[in-house]
Amino acid sequence: MRFMEETIKKIGALDEHAISVARARQDILTKPAGSLGTLEGISQKVAGITGNVMPKMKDKLIITMAGDHGVTDDGVSAYPKEVTAQMVYNFLNGGAAINVLARHAGARVVIVDMGVAVDFTHEQLESKKIAYGTANMVKGPAMSYEDAVRSIEAGIEVFESEAKKGVDIVGVGDMGIGNTTPSSAIVAVITGEDVEKVTGRGTGIDDAGLEKKIGAIEEAIRVNKPNNKDAIDVLAKVGGFEIGGMAGVILAAASHRVPVVIDGFISGTAALVAYGIAPAVKDYMIAAHRSVERGHSVTLDYIGLKPLLDLDMRLGEGTGAALGISIVDAACKILGEMATFEDAGVSEKD
Repeated sequence: MRFMEETIKKIGALDEHAISVARARQDILTKPAGSLGTLEGISQKVAGITGNVMPKMKDKLIITMAGDHGVTDDGVSAYPKEVTAQMVYNFLNGGAAINVLARHAGARVVIVDMGVAVDFTHEQLESKKIAYGTANMVKGPAMSYEDAVRSIEAGIEVFESEAKKGVDIVGVGDMGIGNTTPSSAIVAVITGEDVEKVTGRGTGIDDAGLEKKIGAIEEAIRVNKPNNKDAIDVLAKVGGFEIGGMAGVILAAASHRVPVVIDGFISGTAALVAYGIAPAVKDYMIAAHRSVERGHSVTLDYIGLKPLLDLDMRLGEGTGAALGISIVDAACKILGEMATFEDAGVSEKD
């Protein structure tokens, strides 16, 4: 707990002077003022995060965290939980969508076992396993409060280790069969929205499966009575280890003044937990896209984040984050590499 608290204390305000200088530079680049829209705002935000008026995104990182969920025993997913481990191996072998899009973005990928229900033997896998999956939240807490803290602090540890290698920007991603169920539960509790409004089809369940999923979430909330004023209690009662891990990465990135790109619904739920723990992290987050999972829009609106893209995506893994990192990189290159009117000998408007 102390490790997490020390991390939170390091999260400061954005550098308003750097934002002001970056904004002034945008206004003298060879374009009509404001003509690059959101790209201009992104570069200014990153300047404020990093304290660098012309930030460069050289060292790009995506951290994808995996965990299994006991609630899959209640038939809330179209896939069996064994797929979690199978997909982790696919990530490690470089064959998944996240690998392709990370290569496209020029980002390295770190895969973390936060609580998959099998043992792995792979040298490229970062092991932070809390347990072999969470307990079934329909029957009681998904994890203990202590394990919820452990999951968050494990995420902090992962980022701290990677920061020593150099990280200019980080994206968070997930893998975990059934994890839209705990995500919907967390979002419903923290935002106060009806379960039905924040629960989608996840891996593609049919109407009957969706009703079963909604019922499972409602029962889990009734049984566990999570405290919506305590994000860690909510995580413990109805969450997942990979969600806690991503929340830890977000907190750690903010403490290092590193922009963190949020992927889809599960990553957004982790952002919601981090925001509940330390509201100042909001300024360090960039939402890559809007997932088709209905709870994601509720989450982004609650935090106050505007997504960069809306591509009807719902895969997770960090795929949207990879695309978001590409856009942030482009925005920063505009700020740092584009000529000013004076540099180019171009006349400004009268």
